Amino acid sequence: AAAGAAAMAEGEGLISVDYEVSGRVQGVFFRKYTQGEAKRLGLVGWVQNTSHGTVQGRAQGPADRVRELQEWLRKVGSPQSRISRAEFTNEKKITELEHQDFQILK
Repeated sequence: AAAGAAAMAEGEGLISVDYEVSGRVQGVFFRKYTQGEAKRLGLVGWVQNTSHGTVQGRAQGPADRVRELQEWLRKVGSPQSRISRAEFTNEKKITELEHQDFQILK
């Protein structure tokens, strides 16, 4: 397992993906929960509200962990949220993480 972790740290299988979630996702602590879930999965990136009522952001990390967050953004969200759609764009392989942690942007 230690060897696997070392390989991961060297950027094997890291991906970056942008997301936008529509539905009842503002004013329901969606960003806070997204940040919590991303940190639990060990991902970096950001999340913010948009002016048109959606939540958008970027997630980076090991591909399988990013997939877990995508599934969470599609189906779970924060307790009070109602997700109608989650779109994922600009998915790409990256050699290193471009963010230090997972932040909520204003």
